[in-house]
Amino acid sequence: MFTKFVAGIFDVFRRSIQVRYVTITVALSVAALVAVGGFLSISIGNGLFQTRVDQILQESKLATSEVQKTFSATGNTDVVSLQTLVNEVIPNLEQNIANGSRKVALLRSPNQATNQFLQSPISGELEISDIPVTLRVKVAETSNRLVYRSITIISQGVSHPSIVVGSKVVIPVAGDYELYLVYDISDSQATLDFMQSTLALGGLAMILLLGIVAYYVTRRIVAPVERAAMAAELLAQGALDQRLPERGEDVVATLARSFNRMAQSLETQIGELSKLSKMQQRFVSDVSHELRTPLTTIKLATEMLESKTDELDEKAQRSLNTLVSQVARFESLLSDLLEISRYDAGAVVAEIEPNNLGDVAQMVATGLEPLAETLGCELIVKLPSKTADADFDRRRIERVLRNLISNAIEHGAGKPVEIQVGVSKSAVAVSIKDFGNGMSRSQMDRVFDRFWRGDPARKRTTGGTGLGLAISLEDTH
Repeated sequence: MFTKFVAGIFDVFRRSIQVRYVTITVALSVAALVAVGGFLSISIGNGLFQTRVDQILQESKLATSEVQKTFSATGNTDVVSLQTLVNEVIPNLEQNIANGSRKVALLRSPNQATNQFLQSPISGELEISDIPVTLRVKVAETSNRLVYRSITIISQGVSHPSIVVGSKVVIPVAGDYELYLVYDISDSQATLDFMQSTLALGGLAMILLLGIVAYYVTRRIVAPVERAAMAAELLAQGALDQRLPERGEDVVATLARSFNRMAQSLETQIGELSKLSKMQQRFVSDVSHELRTPLTTIKLATEMLESKTDELDEKAQRSLNTLVSQVARFESLLSDLLEISRYDAGAVVAEIEPNNLGDVAQMVATGLEPLAETLGCELIVKLPSKTADADFDRRRIERVLRNLISNAIEHGAGKPVEIQVGVSKSAVAVSIKDFGNGMSRSQMDRVFDRFWRGDPARKRTTGGTGLGLAISLEDTH
């Protein structure tokens, strides 16, 4: 099912130029929007992040400076007083911020020479493990400078993107401590998420609009071409009255005008040719019928002379023989012309009845044996082991085989002619093969034309009219 669905989509894509153009337009638009949207999203995100970092560093710098001043200005040297001071300073750092809140951790730096220890205060929702070890190492190695990292703090199952800023502070008697200020930047992330979702929705809407516009534009372009293709197809099927609407002065209008002129020219020329063909057919039919009566009279007179051959001298007998052969040729020509005229008039009705194709082929070959012997040609008839029974018009098939075999004999250059009858479960067939010089491609294209001969100058022995194969073609249709 899925394969058929995909095949159907590819078939529509292959057949419809409009679908291809709309798909290409939408695909290119998607690529462009993704590239531009991605660039804008990254640029805006980096800008928001950097702005927030600059603000945080400024606040952290002020807070660190105030803490260091507080510790440096104290005159207390006992641990209890210093611890009290630390416990007062750290909560103030959590609240003393212009935007939101921050978490604070004051951790003792490792490897201190003094033995005075102060408890390390840390905000309630902050864990020491939240502060990266690499950041602590960097802070321990750095003096009088702020160091920051981006981290994620998980609180109550919710991730909070944050920035932690670390710096070194010195507490009298207690030694070096590390002050870490943690800022929640979820508000900036929410702003960025909103901006990205807005860009995505805007991009989808833009793609939809581009698809609609592309469909409309391509439809306006493709519709005239489709109408022209349909009109051309109908024109090819014989509907010569097909025309295209002509509107405007653009290339589509030019196409319509050119098509209409072509269709009008074709209609006129085909009409003239059809009229001429009908006149020619009528002429052939009339002449054939008009010649029938005088030919019959001449034939009767010839037969009467043949009955008195003994009374004629040798010269008169030769003239009579010539007359008999020419009358027979004239009768054959007239018969062919009448047959063609009947086909042109649509007056031929097939008489279909059960017959044996093998018997028909054998009978025709036997009738042409004298002609084959005259030209030194051997007729080889190959019949199948079982009878080739089928329903067909015996008279028409006999005529087809007679025309084909006589042509093969005449053009076979005295070589054998093979007549082979074949039979299958659903059909019967006959093939006629000679071993003469054959025909060129141009001759094969015209072999069924009326009155056409491959070599008019060639001596003929059968008195052909050039209508035999044309009649055979009509007989087989």
